[in-house]
Amino acid sequence: MKKKILGIIPARGGSKGVIRKNIRSVGGKPLIHWAIDAALKSNLISDFYVTTDDEEIKSVAAAAGAKTILRPAALAEDKTPMIPVLQHLCEKAEDLNGVQYDYVILMQPTAPMRTSDHIDSSIYFLLENSNFDSLVSVYKVDDCHPSRMYTCNDNELIPFYEEPTGALRQDLLPVYHRNGCIYLCERSVLMENDKLIGNKPYAFIMKKSESVNIDDEDDLLMADYLMSRKSNLK
Repeated sequence: MKKKILGIIPARGGSKGVIRKNIRSVGGKPLIHWAIDAALKSNLISDFYVTTDDEEIKSVAAAAGAKTILRPAALAEDKTPMIPVLQHLCEKAEDLNGVQYDYVILMQPTAPMRTSDHIDSSIYFLLENSNFDSLVSVYKVDDCHPSRMYTCNDNELIPFYEEPTGALRQDLLPVYHRNGCIYLCERSVLMENDKLIGNKPYAFIMKKSESVNIDDEDDLLMADYLMSRKSNLK
């Protein structure tokens, strides 16, 4: 039986780090367009929705081809955790469609370089490997390796992680960082265990060049440049 996959794109209106970031221009289109476009081109997502509290974002998302579900203000505050937002959307989508989904995939708009190929590859892997209950997209860390990081106490540098003596960069233990592109899990992980990352998550490794995640204005400028360049190369 074909598995039912629910895609969720969260986009609240009150972002603080980058004001109105979900509808800011990136590569000549609203940022949220790129997540919607990737979801629309997926061959494995059954249904997907944008969850938002904002009427302008709702209109922009609809123009890009997405269905939206408005969330209550209580689920759109600065410190609202992601889990209840996803649970709310899942419950609403299941009521609307009269189904129970098997898997839920979160696609954050702030990671615009995710493609439908990334989405379908991750879903296909999890469907074929039942020993994993979830999947998270990551990229390999190089210059920002923990062995080169410090805490600071009254301007005194304190090593965060003890770097092996004489170790070359290429000899360091490989470390991976979540890039925000894909979080995929069995429905039970989200709805019953109140988690997005289960007890046995799979590392879906992406390139660093595919892993721009927008947290500030500098990130937005970088994403705009890369997505504009990507569009011009097509």
